Amino acid sequence: MRTRTLIATACALALGACTGMDDGTGGETRSASAASPSVGADGGTPYASTYQRYPGRPTALVGATVFDGAGNRFDNATVLFRDGEVVEVGTGLPTDGYDVIDGTGKFVTPGVIDIHSHLGDYPTPSVQAHSDGNEATSPTTPEVWAEHSVWPQDPGFSRALANGGVTALQILPGSANLTGGRSVTLKNVASRTVQGMKFPGAPYGMKMACGENPKRVYGSRGRMPSTRMGNFAVNRQMWLDARAYAAGDRSKRDLAKETLAGVLDGDILIHNHCYRADEMALVMDMAKEMGYKVTAFHHAVEAYKIGDLLRENDVCSAIWADWYGFKMESYDGIRENAALLWKSGACVVIHSDDENGIQRLNQEAAKAQAAGRRMGLDIPDADVVGWFTYNAAKAMGIEKMTGSLEPGKMADVVLWNGDPLSVYSRPEKVWVDGALMFDAMDRKRRPVSDFELGQPGEGDVK
Repeated sequence: MRTRTLIATACALALGACTGMDDGTGGETRSASAASPSVGADGGTPYASTYQRYPGRPTALVGATVFDGAGNRFDNATVLFRDGEVVEVGTGLPTDGYDVIDGTGKFVTPGVIDIHSHLGDYPTPSVQAHSDGNEATSPTTPEVWAEHSVWPQDPGFSRALANGGVTALQILPGSANLTGGRSVTLKNVASRTVQGMKFPGAPYGMKMACGENPKRVYGSRGRMPSTRMGNFAVNRQMWLDARAYAAGDRSKRDLAKETLAGVLDGDILIHNHCYRADEMALVMDMAKEMGYKVTAFHHAVEAYKIGDLLRENDVCSAIWADWYGFKMESYDGIRENAALLWKSGACVVIHSDDENGIQRLNQEAAKAQAAGRRMGLDIPDADVVGWFTYNAAKAMGIEKMTGSLEPGKMADVVLWNGDPLSVYSRPEKVWVDGALMFDAMDRKRRPVSDFELGQPGEGDVK
């Protein structure tokens, strides 16, 4: 999914004419570099984004119920967007010059954002040859970049778009290592290259992991770490070495330390796989000791125990609605996790970590809301929608560009055929940067990956 050409129906998905996209440079211009401390030989950011939005039309969604992602609900409202940006949200807005779509009885939200995905790095079909998300050869591998494993033809991308309304997603390395490497944020569009999917201006993340995974992987090989104290010892030494590098001469490149220095400089965001409350507290202490910040704990099934600490340290919790009990450190998870975090004023994000779960993040958020209601917490629908839109964008460092329907932001928009917090609803239309990328009512705008093309029962709509 990366430059703007085929995932089979790319021209159709782009509202027609892929011609006109090419400005004489092969359609890969206007590159926007992700924040990074490393530079190429020409002084520019290596592997820069070549993303260009598909062409769209000025569009007015009229008469719908709108959740703007920022905690607001508008009834019988109009959403205007053109030239790739949201223009206005409100009632009684003039629609002259816009293509009008009747949204009566329907709902509008920002595009769904998944903060934790492995699409492209563990693509379908799930075979060993496609297993590229874990460089499980050393406990610390900050030098690897998830984008260098992303396969743009993964059918999971189009399924996430069509079934889940996902317009942006963060691809993370796996959790076998204490430090798994850089993550990358993608726009969910068809492209030949990963650079063509890279979200322009999005900062890199760095995946870390604590707990059972790294100590099991490396302890089983008779090497450090084999315990939780070993996990922290290896991490602390890594950060001490990184601080020395960051404070010294960086002219002699070291790919691992470049990434770590980017974290210390504040350019790269930390996303930490961590289940237990006590370990999350220890990680936050280590971050203070070493001079970096944890942006989000992922999975975080015990986050409800330390909601106040997470709020005070401005750390988001990217969680499931009800996955727990599948290994020892997940046994104390509860369905009310999100609700209790919300009550404490902490940042809640609903994530997938799964090729199927990414297709129903809205339903997962609704389940978490229902668990809160059963314990007496009436969480507004508008807040819950923010769990899979704005809060995800905030934790990924892209909230100034997307995640809410506010003037000037990217027109990443989903029109749902019903309440998005109902199991009976699904996306009817999905726009990315104002371009209609999926339309359930138009067979030509149902994306099919190159890999699926021509395979009966695998998305072929002939």
